[in-house]
Amino acid sequence: MRALAAALADARRAHVALASAPWAGELANASDAYAVQDEVARVLGWFGDAPPRHWKSGGASRDAVLTHAPLPPAGVLASPAQMSDWPLHSRAVEPEIALRLKADVTPQDAMRLDHHAVDALIDAMTVAIEVVDSRWVEGLNAPALLRLADLQSHAALVLGEWQPYARRDWRAQRCVLQIGSAPAIERVGTHSLGDPAWLLPLWLRHATRHGATVTAGTIVTTGTWAGAVPVRSGDEVRVSFDGIGEASVRF
Repeated sequence: MRALAAALADARRAHVALASAPWAGELANASDAYAVQDEVARVLGWFGDAPPRHWKSGGASRDAVLTHAPLPPAGVLASPAQMSDWPLHSRAVEPEIALRLKADVTPQDAMRLDHHAVDALIDAMTVAIEVVDSRWVEGLNAPALLRLADLQSHAALVLGEWQPYARRDWRAQRCVLQIGSAPAIERVGTHSLGDPAWLLPLWLRHATRHGATVTAGTIVTTGTWAGAVPVRSGDEVRVSFDGIGEASVRF
């Protein structure tokens, strides 16, 4: 696994994509993929001795196994963001809601946390655009464990203005994704978990699994409302959620 981590770290440094076939049998399970995530972060010096302050988490449904990844701080951008000089291979965007913790969460706290008791932990929410890219030539068609090892195909996170958190009727929540002059993509109530905050217990148990405390102010983005939508160089992307706000990025 160290060889795979070194290859992914080198790919990030050199902005190149790797063929997945030589690595197809390297990972046996998700634990192996998470170990590669940790090693890439160590090699590239993303966090030092501090816990990650930004994460992504999500899954296809409440019955699916959720996946998680710590995000490199240099890739967290304030809206409106400019990414025209970023060397991306297969860029796509995901409209999301990000949540911010108001309190520290210890491993013991995380183990006790219930899906219905997460509101007291959340300080604020904002519109987020996750920029998707891959260190694999095959992009989103690479094997699932290799995509997980590659931070689940993460490139950057664009965050809008923070708003006080309040539980909403997420089934009625409207999201609009505008890419350049193309027709807007509109979605209502399409978050795969039904509620972005539902994933907090599972994410926090993962984030504290090595004994570290997740500190107040830590941010997690919670999954796409419209899949991963391809974009091109020159596109301006704008995402809005009714009653929450908007974020934008230009490629």
